[in-house]
Amino acid sequence: MSLPAVAETDFHVHTVASGHAYSTINEIAAEAASRELRLIGMTDHGPALPGGPHLYHFKAMRFIPRHICGVRILRGVEANIRGDGILDLEDQLLADLELVLAGFHPGCGYSGHDRKDHTRAVMSVMDKPQVHVICHPGNPEFPLDYQAIAQHAAATGTALEINNSSFAVSRAGSTDNCRLLARYCAEYGAPVALGSDSHIAQGVGELDQALAEAREAGIRDEQIVNLSLDSTLAFLGLEE
Repeated sequence: MSLPAVAETDFHVHTVASGHAYSTINEIAAEAASRELRLIGMTDHGPALPGGPHLYHFKAMRFIPRHICGVRILRGVEANIRGDGILDLEDQLLADLELVLAGFHPGCGYSGHDRKDHTRAVMSVMDKPQVHVICHPGNPEFPLDYQAIAQHAAATGTALEINNSSFAVSRAGSTDNCRLLARYCAEYGAPVALGSDSHIAQGVGELDQALAEAREAGIRDEQIVNLSLDSTLAFLGLEE
């Protein structure tokens, strides 16, 4: 499989449905097409996040076309980790989605206290077959045992996100954690996903720093599950 020099897909995109984002899926798809992206993940926050969409938002995603402006749209979620193996959407609903990101957010009912608690919760979520990606794992508000997480990602096939926004506009203090995790991903061959975490159409596909950090850490392009359209679909077991 020939891999492109730049990412063709963006796994982590928010629409107005998230409550604190500013573009519709049509606006985002049009911008993605103009940037020659071939696929985006529509991953609005799960319902536990204050201001997030109702669970019916995710039940009704069948109405979203598979392609808008020629861009493949993945019907997904950024689910909130609420405890060991517990997310804010039921397993059956998660299974009906094409892309499931899972991560920590404050104010969503999670009660872990320290790195040991956070690591155990993440690893138990990685054991869920419905979960494809752990998002922004470098968040310093929820520190992790990054070596253990990378090893478990390699064992379960769950991708760990290198989140472009974590180096710029979100989660201050993430950079060193992200770089450490990336080095462990390179060492253990863990799957890696790239995400812009865009909250407005103009941010879709902003993945340059995340990709550069991955390569600087020694992560092979073949480990990056969403570098190409083909690798993305293969990772998720989907058709174009």
